[in-house]
Amino acid sequence: MEGLILVDLQNDYFCGGRMELVDTAAAAVNARRLLNTFREERAPVIHIQHISSGPGASFFLPETRGAEIHEMVAPLQSEVVLVKHYPNSFRDTSLLGVLHEQELSDLVICGAMSHMCIDATVRAAFDFGFNCVVAEDACATRDLAFNDKLVKAADVHTSFMAALSAVYAKVASTDAILQARRT
Repeated sequence: MEGLILVDLQNDYFCGGRMELVDTAAAAVNARRLLNTFREERAPVIHIQHISSGPGASFFLPETRGAEIHEMVAPLQSEVVLVKHYPNSFRDTSLLGVLHEQELSDLVICGAMSHMCIDATVRAAFDFGFNCVVAEDACATRDLAFNDKLVKAADVHTSFMAALSAVYAKVASTDAILQARRT
């Protein structure tokens, strides 16, 4: 059975947030399309919410509006919401148990950030034996700097999607994922 995991689509990553990403709203629109489809099919949906717990944290601070899941993909009361404190959604959470309890073997994963929590979560899911599909246009990231060079968000995203697609996941557009569900 297949489930949807939405990772860290929280207010701080959107316009005006403490860690605004590039094109988060566009990614959230696609995440919402996936969410609507999974809800219509009554397929399992799991929301991951990052709450910063480390000293010096500057976003996703506990009990702030920025840490709340964005209204575009807000969970229903019947949907699982798991809080995490690390990039890997499995670390120190009950995610693995929830996936086994729901007898899921296949996962569609989307959210933020492509180079951090999506990457860590997909790799861990693969290591636990899950078949993963990453909705690449339902993920967002930001510009990074390395060795005094700016790496544009589009290049960061493309690099991480390419790396994940090599072994860890099928990487596809939201349209392709939804089309495959209809056939």
